[in-house]
Amino acid sequence: MKFTLLILALFIFHNVIAQLNFPDFLQGTWKMENKNNYEHWDKINDNTMKGFSFTSNSGEILVYEYLEIFKSKKGIVYTATVLNQNQGRGISFKLNKVGDTYSFENPNHDFPQRISYKKISETEVFVEVSDGKQNGFSFKMTKQITKAFDKDTTILNPNFDPELAQKLGADDFGMKRYILVILKTGSNQTTDKDFISECFRGHLDNINRLVEDDKLVVAGPLGKNDNSYRGIFILNVATIEEAQSLLQTDPAIKEGLLDAELYSWYGSAALPEYLPASDKIWKSNP
Repeated sequence: MKFTLLILALFIFHNVIAQLNFPDFLQGTWKMENKNNYEHWDKINDNTMKGFSFTSNSGEILVYEYLEIFKSKKGIVYTATVLNQNQGRGISFKLNKVGDTYSFENPNHDFPQRISYKKISETEVFVEVSDGKQNGFSFKMTKQITKAFDKDTTILNPNFDPELAQKLGADDFGMKRYILVILKTGSNQTTDKDFISECFRGHLDNINRLVEDDKLVVAGPLGKNDNSYRGIFILNVATIEEAQSLLQTDPAIKEGLLDAELYSWYGSAALPEYLPASDKIWKSNP
């Protein structure tokens, strides 16, 4: 009985700590002080928040950055993807919480190296963006009580299904981030036919496993080309790091028979919905 109570206490303690370390207070739309810039955040589930930064002029919304806060076993990571920068790849910052300040840090990035949010009240947040030392800038954001920005999608789209949008991890535009993988001929030039056959059998088996785990939504070979490109994946994950980890479960990639180029890709969150239909139209397996 004492052992059971101890386990229960540790479980409750773990979950309380996990909740405290996740900046749920960012949900909603926030306006930067003295500027027409905004941040909007949605809590997708207990482990994920998604957001975007935008400007608003005469009711027109112009998005310039996509944001995500993701909780994993390794910690909480903040990823910012600025449009038309860094080849569409997001920059990740790891949470280092001090008191009431949620400080996300990446000492290897040029600028910024630190992005901090401090909750002042239910309607005010103080933000600092810096190189981790003296250079940077800060501003206050005020929460917008009006639903003007939250309701755009439901007003413009009479078919909007909020439950489906949440299930698929869609943002206000029905979109989300994926990782596009371009597979190309690898550096391993072995001529061992049995080894090659075994690796590519494992390659196909791994594709099926990733689909079953909801991690892979598109896979297929490319036609003959001058770039040695062999095929593509679209992985249902948000970060390059998670995609790299998944690719190491593919024996053809792990053994160097295939190499992979990875890119952050922004597409319809409904993309995985085609998979049930795809299982009804094939006659034979490759």
